[in-house]
Formats: sequence, structure tokens, C-alpha cells
Amino acid sequence: MGTIIDYLKEYGDYTLMEKAFSEVDSLALGQFAYLKFDGLAPTVGEDKPMVSLKDLYTHKDYDNLYGDERYREDNTALFLGLYHSKRFHDMKVWNYVNWIDLKTETQFSAVTFRLPDGVCYVAYRGTDESIVGWKEDLNLAFSEPVLGQRMSVDYLNRVAKDITGSFYVGGHSKGGNLATYACMNCDDEVRDRILAIYDHDGPGFRPEVKERGAYDEIADRIHKTIPHSSLVGMLLYSDGAYRVVESKTIGLAQHNPYTWLIKEDHFKIVNELYAGRKFLDEALNQWILSLSQEQMQIFSNTLYQVVLASETDNLIDFTANWFKSIHKIGTAMKEIDSQTRKNIMQIMKSLFDIISLQMKERMKSKNEHQREKFDQGIAQLEQMFTK
Repeated sequence: MGTIIDYLKEYGDYTLMEKAFSEVDSLALGQFAYLKFDGLAPTVGEDKPMVSLKDLYTHKDYDNLYGDERYREDNTALFLGLYHSKRFHDMKVWNYVNWIDLKTETQFSAVTFRLPDGVCYVAYRGTDESIVGWKEDLNLAFSEPVLGQRMSVDYLNRVAKDITGSFYVGGHSKGGNLATYACMNCDDEVRDRILAIYDHDGPGFRPEVKERGAYDEIADRIHKTIPHSSLVGMLLYSDGAYRVVESKTIGLAQHNPYTWLIKEDHFKIVNELYAGRKFLDEALNQWILSLSQEQMQIFSNTLYQVVLASETDNLIDFTANWFKSIHKIGTAMKEIDSQTRKNIMQIMKSLFDIISLQMKERMKSKNEHQREKFDQGIAQLEQMFTK
């Protein structure tokens, strides 16, 4: 077993005519969309020819592709794997956009790849493990479409005019959400040409968002894959139509596509999410849907500010230093005005109540000693939220 990089080494000599495009290929391209094509690939509407991988590789600013130092080694290996493979060597890149607006907490980026067989893949870039990226994912829980989602529709309608025939759409993390949102809200003529939609661990949607779009028309074309301990990909996702991929790591780090395991030429699929993770995901979704949009905004905006007080800029470091991070968050909470703090505590208490009720149902099958210990823990937590 290996990763997408190992897959390219082992199966890169198969052309797309010899071995059909797959979910693993999509994950590789979804990750490739994270590279920084600024100044290297033509933008939307720019009157320049699409560029090849060789054009990128020999460009004087080639090194700028790897602007994210944390993934430089893996991203370099991914590019070289694509470049040296028969499968993707002749792929072309164009219609790149990378738009950032800190005021609206929006980072929208997308790029179109023309595969060697002539079929195109429209790729939406996701977020990484940064706290800002996490906040953007959380914003997707609002009932109104965020700016990035609206831009995803405009982008798909625009680039579809440059594409001949049918095509794929996909992305990782937020990119998977944008891909799905764009496909269910694009022009009918564009939607009819979509072969498949690949959502790799992307957040879902509130029911009213799906109802306003043509979700039912694309549902059978969505290929959703999530890792064993998915958090982002299960946010507001309740359809149950997903495949669980085993990862070589644990916890939140499984969101990283380079940790997903591949057996031969396909994902190593497991039966289901970890039981504890699935329980928490279901409780979190029930809680989010119980909140008004105003409550959700208060919670996400305030939590973002206090999490910043933990002095970490990514979720992996935050969870690695859990006790230290929580302590700093507790200190930061004291600096919030009393009314906001009261609102946050009420919102958090509603989450606790949902988890408590679900846990009590689960504990019915446990022995008396386990139930007693659980009841003691419940009592202590209730005191925290009623002070």
C-alpha cells in the first residue's frame, strides 16, 4: 500500500485510454490544485494559450509553485510524479484564479486541467489545516451561500464555455464543497455535460441550501470519499453515500490527502468511520442545525477570536497542545464582553445537552458502574455550564 505519490510511480505508465480515470486520479488533481500557479498559468479570460507541465517545469519561476513550505516535499513529489508519467505528462493547465479577501474571510481559487485524452477536470482548491481555513469551512454552515460558493458557480459557467464536450469537477476539503455547490447551481446546459463530481472530505450543506439547488439532479454523479476520522467532510453531511478511506495517520491529520492509503490502483476502503468519530460528527451536525443563523455567526466569529489566542495558526498544533490551548482559550474568554460570553455559553450548553442525551442513550446498555461514572461526569459538566 502507498499514497497518491506511490500510485503515480506504479501506475503512471498506464494512459487514461488503458486505465480509466478514477477517484485516486481525482485526489491527485485535487491536491495539485493547491499549488501556486500565480504568474505561471493563464487566468480566466486571459488571451494566452494553456500551459503544459513541461512549460511549468522549465519556467524561471517554477519554484514559486511550492509557496506552501509545509507541503513542499510532498507537492514537489506530486508534480514530478505527474510530469514523469505517461498518464498525465501531456496535461495542460489554464483558467487559473486565486482571489483573497480578508474582510469577507474568502479565499477562492480554481484551475482547469485538460487531460491527455482531451477530457477536462475543473478543480476547486480547498483550505488547509490553518485556523483561517477552518473558519472558512465553518462559515459554510450558514444557510446563505458564502461568497466563495457564489464565485464557484460563476467560474464553472465561465470555463465551461472554453471546454468542448463533457468534463469532471472536483476538489478536496472546501474544494469538494465548492465543486458540488457549483454543479447544483450552474446553468442547465453546463450541468448536463458533467461526467462526475469528486468531493474529497469536503463539508456538506444545510438542507435548505440543497433544496434551492438541483442537488437531486447530480446526486448520482457525486463520488464522496472521507478518511477514517473525518471531521470536515462530515460537517453537515447526512446522506450516507460516501466511501471511507484508510489513512496512515490518526486524528485531524487524516484530512491531508497525502495520508490516504491506496491499495494497488484504488483506495483502501474500510467499512465505516470510527464509532467515536461518527458519534461526535452526528452530534455536531444536530447541534449546528438547531442554531439560528445569528447564533451560528456569533459562535463562529467568537470562537475564531479566542482560538487565535492559543497562539497557533493550524489545527494540528492546536490539538497537539490541547491542554495549553484550552487554558489560553479560557483566559481569552474572560476578555469577551459579558453579553457575548453569556450567548456563547448558552450555545455551547446546547451542544453539551445534545451530546449528553445521545450518550445517555448509549449508556443504557452499559453496566451500573459505568453508568455511575458517566452520571458523575455529567454532573460536573452541568455545573460548568450553569455557573
